[in-house]
Amino acid sequence: MHSLAEVIGFNESHGAQEMPYFGQDLMIKAEAKGPLTSKEYLDALDKDHRMSRTEGIDAVMSKHRLDALVAPTAGPAWCTDLINGDHDSGGSSTPAAVAGYPDITVPAGYVRGLPVGISFFGAAHSEALLIKLAYAFEQATRQRKPPRFLRRVA
Repeated sequence: MHSLAEVIGFNESHGAQEMPYFGQDLMIKAEAKGPLTSKEYLDALDKDHRMSRTEGIDAVMSKHRLDALVAPTAGPAWCTDLINGDHDSGGSSTPAAVAGYPDITVPAGYVRGLPVGISFFGAAHSEALLIKLAYAFEQATRQRKPPRFLRRVA
């Protein structure tokens, strides 16, 4: 695949296998937005970077003299609801993703047998420090378990 249009086309021609429960509404909307070279996209990208970097992560870390930020990755995992879709409650990875900054997630525990993660994120080029912090957390908590297929959640 070389483009979003090719992915959409493939999914449409293999719908029974690739999309047995849900469509690809978000990908179709994204494709309709146009190229990543448009003035509108580049202006929005500049604004996102300013707000997530300079006025966001960088400002908070500088003001409070932090080495990293730590937050729950998201709410507890959920079973997919084939009628209403996912019950995503948001998460902490968006600011780092928008900024293009590193973010590492490791297991933090379990809720009703489903995993909950914790994210370590920071400024540009802080990958080495984040890996050290995440590894230390993993060693201290020992929450990583081999994945299992659960037919039903308790």
